[in-house]
Amino acid sequence: MPNPTMPAITHVALTVSDLATSEPWYTELLGSAPVLDEDTGPFRHIVYMVGGTLLGLHGFPDLKSGERFDERRPGLDHVAFGCASRGELVEWADRLDGLGIEHGGVVDAGYGSGLSFRDPDGIALELFAPPGT
Repeated sequence: MPNPTMPAITHVALTVSDLATSEPWYTELLGSAPVLDEDTGPFRHIVYMVGGTLLGLHGFPDLKSGERFDERRPGLDHVAFGCASRGELVEWADRLDGLGIEHGGVVDAGYGSGLSFRDPDGIALELFAPPGT
């Protein structure tokens, strides 16, 4: 029997320290309201539709640590959102400026161009465009 092809990623869930801070921040950034806000018992999650992927924010009442995110620890490094072109990254840099979100500016590399910034917990986020666009 042939090996199955790995399916697309359907969702990404990020644990945040304070949903009351993260929800309005992500709502403003994404420009849309959550599609789900549910208390599951062990955690509450707020979920956004981003393209065809769900992006969830998880809030745990028994959060194990209040430490800020650090991509140098095992686990998540960053979450990247795809842009069609470098020009779109420039538009996003202007939007982030308007939202008061610090960023590293558009950075070009051989593999593409990126615009990096962080959420209120320091979780690394990126907008990325393929090379030559």
